[in-house]
Amino acid sequence: MKRIFSYATPYKKSVVIALLLMVVELIVELTQPILMAKIIDDGIVTGDLSTVTIWGLVLLGLSFTAFAAGITNSFYAANFSQGVGHDLRRDLFEMVQYFTGDQFQRISTPSLVTRITNDVIQLQSLLFMLVRIGLRAPLFIISALIMALTIDVRLSMILIGGVPVFLVFLFFILMKGVRYFKKVQEKLDALNNVIRQNLSAVRLVKGFDRKDYEEEQFRTANAGLVAENKKALWLMETAMPMVMLGMNAVILVLLWTGSGFLAFGNLQPGELVAIINYATRILFTFSVFTFLIMMVSRGQASAARVEEVLLSSVETDRAAGSSAIEHVEGGIYFSDVSFRRGGHRILNNISFEAENGSTVGIIGETGSGKTSLLHLIPRLYEKESGQILLDGKDMEDYSLKVLRQSVSLVPQEVQLFSGTVRENISWGRPGADEAEIREAAAQAQIAEFIESLPGGYDTQIGQKGVVFSGGQKQRLSIARALVRNPSVLLLDDSTSALDAHTEKQLLKSLDDQSCTVFITAQKISSIQQADLILLLDQGRMAAKGTHEELLETNAYYRRVFESQKEGVMS
Repeated sequence: MKRIFSYATPYKKSVVIALLLMVVELIVELTQPILMAKIIDDGIVTGDLSTVTIWGLVLLGLSFTAFAAGITNSFYAANFSQGVGHDLRRDLFEMVQYFTGDQFQRISTPSLVTRITNDVIQLQSLLFMLVRIGLRAPLFIISALIMALTIDVRLSMILIGGVPVFLVFLFFILMKGVRYFKKVQEKLDALNNVIRQNLSAVRLVKGFDRKDYEEEQFRTANAGLVAENKKALWLMETAMPMVMLGMNAVILVLLWTGSGFLAFGNLQPGELVAIINYATRILFTFSVFTFLIMMVSRGQASAARVEEVLLSSVETDRAAGSSAIEHVEGGIYFSDVSFRRGGHRILNNISFEAENGSTVGIIGETGSGKTSLLHLIPRLYEKESGQILLDGKDMEDYSLKVLRQSVSLVPQEVQLFSGTVRENISWGRPGADEAEIREAAAQAQIAEFIESLPGGYDTQIGQKGVVFSGGQKQRLSIARALVRNPSVLLLDDSTSALDAHTEKQLLKSLDDQSCTVFITAQKISSIQQADLILLLDQGRMAAKGTHEELLETNAYYRRVFESQKEGVMS
């Protein structure tokens, strides 16, 4: 929680005001039983109505003061808690932008969504309650015991004997509750994961008629969440009745003992009422305590999950590029580059050179490391060893901002955003004008299709582009990459959904670009005209050269080419 509390600094004024107002409420609450005792002993018992009137008005005035303090306290407590929640969500989202591939594997996307939303809400609620009533509860118990001692030591010792027992019991509940609510959050992650997978693949689910299976998956995850929630809530709900039972027993003992003192004239009626009043208020405070314990249990579990993201190591990303290099030509040089992810070696001693403006084709079986190689160039992944040069300078000498503004990546899984066609293309470069957007669309061989749409470039794409075919989405994604005028263009199997004619036109258009182009593909025809072809086999460089050179020197490449050619001809 230390990291979370550090977010209170910008709102210390609100915290201080809220705490001062809480102290006002506390003083009033502690004073009221004393005033009530005075009204009873000096007014009611003696029949002095003026004393009842005067101190009654004082009691009423203090009650209004406490009411105003409570209302104002809530305002400042809300300002503090909502402000911290805002800042936490902002920083969590920013941290996620710097996450590496390994970190996204360690903390899943549904879990990140839960941490940025649900966990932050739990922390907001905890912080609000802490400055609203959280600190008042322990202070009141301590102060009420002291005030009771000033009235009658004998009766007060009964209270003092019972309170520590209840505090130890509540501490035990707190420790157990933290563990339970952590499991609740983990079950919520699991449920969100099931929902996300189902909604992102809803057409596939329908196509394979797997609705019953998906519903069973959801029921299982939902039942798991309910079971853990019940366990945690049952624990919290049993705490309050047990504390109330114990405190009521203490109050009965106080009444029985106090009645004896009254009979012998060793205690005034007002004094007994005051001590009983303190005992009753302590009982109420313990009920607040049980609620706070539930909030703290949830908050502690959420704080640990939030801090795991906030304290994630992103130094490699943020410290990169102290150099003032701001221009990239596009020449790429790999020297004995190896890459490991999740404990597995993905690439092993990869070496090649791609001159500025050249086209590099990368081919290999699934899992051979093609995508990982591309992701090393914009430093979405970090190499394990070796050296990567960009324009003859170490890649790490470039700031990530300059590097990633100079490199455009079109990933295997095309991601379009809700909005218009124009907005999706200009997402690659928000400052692009209409002419640049249309030129990028023409280069990506998608302009004619866009112009045939009822709204043209103002056509709404819809969520994830569900109204477009795979090939259309690929070309829109390529247009988005081209509008940036990149120095390096990375196409990760980005023409797989195109027909042969469209693919040929697109590749021809790319030849006219001044950037260095990397293309991964399953079909040799997609990279046949490349200046350099890399053949990967289980993360190693099996061969490299032009298409003609590989046909002559590599039997595997030749067999693949012949089989694909026969498949096309048949």
